[in-house]
Amino acid sequence: QVQLVESGGGSVQAGGSLRLSCAAFGHILSISYLGWFRQAPGKEREGVAAIDSDGSTSYADSVKGRFTISQDNAKNTLYLQMNSLKPEDSAMYYCAADYRTSAKLIGPLRVAGYIYWGQGTQVTVSS
Repeated sequence: QVQLVESGGGSVQAGGSLRLSCAAFGHILSISYLGWFRQAPGKEREGVAAIDSDGSTSYADSVKGRFTISQDNAKNTLYLQMNSLKPEDSAMYYCAADYRTSAKLIGPLRVAGYIYWGQGTQVTVSS
């Protein structure tokens, strides 16, 4: 079992920055993939960024060059640095983790590739 707790969301003006954090608890040594997803009202949950156990990263086209995913293994924490935020980035942001090969097989930004999810943290970007 893995528990994930997100923090760092908030309200910011367009062009601003936020850093999201995701603390992981439990059988974290088994984790093979970590990812950030978001879901806006009325829309499907979508992958934003992911990182595997080797440190390889993947990003959605919409956030490339603006968002950076990273992890601090000593603190068992995943981060998402979000710069140059846009109103369309407004959403509930979720941290996800998986210990299987699903994320690798079907793509690291696919919701179905992850089994553990946090409760989410809200990000609101105003114009």
